[in-house]
Amino acid sequence: MKVISLNVNGIRQAADRGFFEWMVRQDPDVVCLQDIQADERSLNDSVFFPPGYNTYFFDSMEDPEQAGVAIYCKTMPKAIMTGMGFPECDFEGRFIQADFDKVSIGAFLTPHGSNHEDALQEHKYRFMEGFKNHLIKTRRKRREFIFCGTANVARSPIDVSSWFVNQRNSGFLAEERKWINEIFNELEYVDAFRQVNKQDKQYTWWPDYERAWKLDEGGRLDYQITTPGIKHLIQGGSVYKGQRFSDHAPLIMEYNID
Repeated sequence: MKVISLNVNGIRQAADRGFFEWMVRQDPDVVCLQDIQADERSLNDSVFFPPGYNTYFFDSMEDPEQAGVAIYCKTMPKAIMTGMGFPECDFEGRFIQADFDKVSIGAFLTPHGSNHEDALQEHKYRFMEGFKNHLIKTRRKRREFIFCGTANVARSPIDVSSWFVNQRNSGFLAEERKWINEIFNELEYVDAFRQVNKQDKQYTWWPDYERAWKLDEGGRLDYQITTPGIKHLIQGGSVYKGQRFSDHAPLIMEYNID
């Protein structure tokens, strides 16, 4: 099973840059998109609905031009779930999940946070706490899960450029790193990409589009988080940098799952 995750920073922008043509050529089984920034009803161009894929959206009730997530999948899911039961997620279109025979796959989007506005950072922390509680409940279920999305947190110094300076910035604050490492250490979830790639500078996001991209100054803010039972099924993973569809890059993972 090939699973692709990408923060498109606007699905229309990504489409204009050739994302869907690239996606079809990749022939993935499941694609999880974050930050679609669109109301599903306004996506009336066929480019957003490539042949051979079932398509599901969860957009923001508060502002359809902000946040939003989507799942594209070849196999029709047994069920689709939206939301995780708390306002910062459910009102803003930040989680959608597709249930298949052997695995459930979800797309999530953590708020950006802010270095300058306490309210925005507190909003991020509330989402992080709600998501962690959802992951705790998920561990009690008798099936496997893959959560694909933007955590907006770099896990360790090898996951962000200028790590010492960035300790003062949202996305690499001590409290944020503590949160994401609790998911992998205490809750025993698996950072799928790091199971197959231990190298540094494996970034999935770059600020200040042109300059940061050229200098490769960014952060690994996007993850595929799996339940422990999938750990031995991870076959490969990569960050695709051949084309630019947004300020994030596609994360491509291969699993030995039918």
